Amino acid sequence: MKKTIIYLIRHAETVDENGIRNTNEDSQMINEKEILSVHGEEQSKRLSENTELNNIDIIWSSNYTRAKATAKYIANNNNLPINLDSNLSERRLGNLKELGEFMKNKKTRDPSQEQLLDRKFKTSDGESAEDTKKRMTKFFDRILKEYEGKKIAVVSHGGSIKFFLLNWCRVNKDVKLVYNNEILNITSPCLLKLTFIKDELIKLEQIYYES
Repeated sequence: MKKTIIYLIRHAETVDENGIRNTNEDSQMINEKEILSVHGEEQSKRLSENTELNNIDIIWSSNYTRAKATAKYIANNNNLPINLDSNLSERRLGNLKELGEFMKNKKTRDPSQEQLLDRKFKTSDGESAEDTKKRMTKFFDRILKEYEGKKIAVVSHGGSIKFFLLNWCRVNKDVKLVYNNEILNITSPCLLKLTFIKDELIKLEQIYYES
């Protein structure tokens, strides 16, 4: 049976910007344009040098700036173009005032963590964990059919990756994803290796490296 390997990657560290959330610019547009920090660029380069990411057959990325900036090093090392798909984008935050109300008195202070606990919550123009999981799963179902037996790199975002992994992972008391009793750390960046036969996940492991 052919094994299909998907390297699921969260983008690297982004620049800290003060005040930008107070502009009149649409929150979705702001989110899409966030760029990598200098350290994030260095992280992306080191990530791309991991031997796991040699001989990749195809690269997919969200169309957000920070994801494409992370993917470009892997693309360069493998002499491949970057394929873009909007299904890999971060969940839509939507109305930030509503999101702020939702986050009042929450322990984690991380909306994506809180949406792991309340998977149907969304702002009036945003996405829930379930919404995001559905579109992410749709993307992976398609590429598993189209690229059976291939090695595929996919660059996406923290919330979207967490929600997609709910297909196989449970959430522990610390609001961390757990697979086969191993905690997954969805940091910026992170590298996960998913091995499939057809559309069945047979192994999920976190690849650690110096970042």
